[in-house]
Amino acid sequence: MKRIESWASEHESRVVCICNAHSVVTARQDGEFAAAVNSADMATPDGAPVAWLMRRLGASGQERINGPDLMLKYCEAAAKRGESIYLYGGAETTLGILRDQLPKRFPGLVIAGSHSPPFRALSEDEDAAIVRDINASGAGTIWVSLGCPKQEKWMAAHRGRINGVMIGVGAAFDYHAGVISRAPLWMQNNGLEWLHRLASEPRRLWKRYFVTNTLFIWHAARQLMTAQSK
Repeated sequence: MKRIESWASEHESRVVCICNAHSVVTARQDGEFAAAVNSADMATPDGAPVAWLMRRLGASGQERINGPDLMLKYCEAAAKRGESIYLYGGAETTLGILRDQLPKRFPGLVIAGSHSPPFRALSEDEDAAIVRDINASGAGTIWVSLGCPKQEKWMAAHRGRINGVMIGVGAAFDYHAGVISRAPLWMQNNGLEWLHRLASEPRRLWKRYFVTNTLFIWHAARQLMTAQSK
């Protein structure tokens, strides 16, 4: 939080990736995505399995840092110091709810701008217009909700062009707008949030969780065995 605040206060062009098991596995399969995560200014473990593996590999005390919670905590702090934010991604209806509800939840919070990009690729002129709008807003942080791996690639491509800290938060916009319900706290605390999401959207997410999670367990086991043999 303090590091992001420091970057935001100077309008430094920074990238923060929030990585779950799906991200880690995707990085092994997609070189462009791997480069985006590896070049990020900060990468945090979103997901109990990733945080657990980091602790086992020596990062003592590493906690899970997930996008939706980080976004809310940062908005609360930003409201108190008068720092503005920008919302990029999600449906326009979702952004409308956030523009209405977030300032009510955090009095003093300034949403300097928002944009819902189309699903298609943007033209150079369209992209340049978005960059101008974000920079003109004066926002210190840009919260990016495009989903993995699109948001990480977008942030990497705009480092040095956008004058603020870009933070990829996945489905956080939908959670905070009430479009998608989050898992109960006990499931979040016990690493079962993925199960709640799978139950909510089984047709869309079954492959991600069953295939990707299996690959994560396989690669994690191999990494742990390699570490123990050294």
